[in-house]
Amino acid sequence: MPICFSVLHQAGEAEGVPREQLLRDGFEPFSLDRLELEERYYGEQHSVSHRNMERYFMPYINEVLFPRRGSMNKDAFHRYSRRLGIGCEMQTQTSRIPLSVLSVDVTLCPYELGFVTIRTRLEGEHKNFSEALEFVRRFRVLENISDSGQYTHVHYNGEVYEEVEQFVFSVLADSVRPYMNQDNGNDYYFETLPFFVDERMYAVAYYRLDSDETLEVEDCYRAIRLDGLDANGNPYISSSNPDYIRDYCSEHAYDRWAPTTYHLMNDHTFCCITNQADDDIAAELANKMFGEYYYGFLLNFFHKIVLLKLSDSYSHVKMEKNNVRIQALISDITRFSAKHFPLELVAEIQGKEMFTKMRERFSNLELYARVKKTLEDLFQYQNHFNSRKQSLLLFILTLYSVIGGIYGMNQVIDDLEGNIDWSKLGEYSPFEYFALFVTFSGLVVALLLGINVITQWKQTRIKNKSLNGSTQE
Repeated sequence: MPICFSVLHQAGEAEGVPREQLLRDGFEPFSLDRLELEERYYGEQHSVSHRNMERYFMPYINEVLFPRRGSMNKDAFHRYSRRLGIGCEMQTQTSRIPLSVLSVDVTLCPYELGFVTIRTRLEGEHKNFSEALEFVRRFRVLENISDSGQYTHVHYNGEVYEEVEQFVFSVLADSVRPYMNQDNGNDYYFETLPFFVDERMYAVAYYRLDSDETLEVEDCYRAIRLDGLDANGNPYISSSNPDYIRDYCSEHAYDRWAPTTYHLMNDHTFCCITNQADDDIAAELANKMFGEYYYGFLLNFFHKIVLLKLSDSYSHVKMEKNNVRIQALISDITRFSAKHFPLELVAEIQGKEMFTKMRERFSNLELYARVKKTLEDLFQYQNHFNSRKQSLLLFILTLYSVIGGIYGMNQVIDDLEGNIDWSKLGEYSPFEYFALFVTFSGLVVALLLGINVITQWKQTRIKNKSLNGSTQE
């Protein structure tokens, strides 16, 4: 289950914070050339193929998703993983569900974003589909803010964590909490974790039913809506209209391998449900959910969060007072378009179909069109601002040229040659004092304008050098 958070220090900036802290806490950098990691984080009988993951995406997006070992590229995803294999138990009003936390990833991304991914597996001989759905529905809720009387406690190592958030950021990903940006701009009263949707994780899940169980459309609907158990502990479904259920599943399902396997996706879950009898095929489906399909989801999720963040930044820009933020926003949108949002991202045909389906569910193309319109508006404002600035500058220079060159120079220029006799200042008329003021103030204005131009040139050069350096890395 991935959690998105806003990180205080972007990957590779400052002193590598929070990279050094992750390494101290037992996380290790992920790299495709480390083949020994293919079976480390996904539990028994499951692994991912690094070669297949590399071939799944286009080469230019591989540079973003899978940077080379030791790279400090600010435009790439930097994944740090830690194998756990710890057992714990989730308690609700109706059940106690044993589970294992297999591993945790912390992925540091561009635009000061990060993701915490928690891999879990249900344990116990009597686990069933409804119980699995109930676990996902409850565990993804970081802070229980409902007034329905429901509660979710996690029991681990003799301790009881009354909120999933406490368990996640005290046990699983304690390295991250000090570096999370929790500044909500004083716009909210109760929200404490920025960029979360109603304080919930996004759920990526794999459900395997017994081969003798028929996979009905109601099962697909329950999987995508996370309909687990009701208040009495019985299987629950959130709709009684068969037509609605069928239409909803048709819209949100990728059914290439129906009727044995369905991939379903919406705004809060991406899952695979199957009753495949062949163990090898079932294992391959699970492995893809850990590997290629997970990274396809993560890229789409990253796109949505960044697009929302850029839109939010635009809404907070003070047009008349913050030209620096406008320049930064233009740079961010342009960099995102060039490096992170090409239309062709996946090389395989079936991968393209699923990736396109997921992109549609996240409405990323619509969000991107809106951000591109924002970029046009920013350019129009910047051109208007620069035109006014140039007009004002031209007016000042013309004024000083006319007055200083024609009037001032003819009045006092002779007194300013060679060794200046300051005693003559006492004999000046009011017009000569004015001419002297125009002459010296013109020199000061020219000096300040020159310093300003040089400063802006240096800042632009340093910024371009930094971006080029990060791209080359």
